[in-house]
Amino acid sequence: MSQPLRAGLSIPPLENGDRLIRPEFERRYHAMPHLKKAELIEGIVYMASPLRFEPHAEPHADLMIWLGNYKVATPGVRLGDNPTVLLDLDNEPQPDAVLLINHLSGGQSRFSADGYIEGAPELIAEIAASTAAIDLRDKKRAYRRNGVQEYIVWQVFEQKIDWFRLQNGDYVSLMPDENGVICSQVFPGLWLSVSALVLGNMQQVLAVLQTGLSSAEHNFFVQELANASTNS
Repeated sequence: MSQPLRAGLSIPPLENGDRLIRPEFERRYHAMPHLKKAELIEGIVYMASPLRFEPHAEPHADLMIWLGNYKVATPGVRLGDNPTVLLDLDNEPQPDAVLLINHLSGGQSRFSADGYIEGAPELIAEIAASTAAIDLRDKKRAYRRNGVQEYIVWQVFEQKIDWFRLQNGDYVSLMPDENGVICSQVFPGLWLSVSALVLGNMQQVLAVLQTGLSSAEHNFFVQELANASTNS
């Protein structure tokens, strides 16, 4: 006969590499309130290491400044920092940034009764300092399958930003124009000077973004969101 577990050990702790489905992942995660970040990607548990300033924390902040300015200028769009996303039975990621359209304005995701994102946000961004292999392989596959429309991966050490757009069920790379600017196809006016963001030149990043926010396409998008919200 097997011996009972000691008091306090009735729920096994999460461990890197555990193979779980989402309900068991959540059960163990909720039993570890001290744990700051764990993700379930394609049925495998990944637990974050302590984050360093220059390879992760500062790029993350710059990314949020860029996306935050877009959010402020675009009513009906919502921005989240490290939110838990309930994708499917094998995937519960906690992306570095999520930009989504409010479901009242026609967005494709919803919020659960306890406040988590359910379904695929329109845009997810990840800072890949030490996780590039995961972000560009397993996460990319899970995000594509679940319908995340745009996916940004900033490879900090390689000084490279990949921006993918979902087309016909697969991700294709969005390429910079002759000025080195990538323009979102899902969020009109969300323009990015790739080299400026990589180099930390936030004045240039925000100047290019402001040009996008002043475009006719962005103005039309804002009106579309307002109309959708009014009619919902």
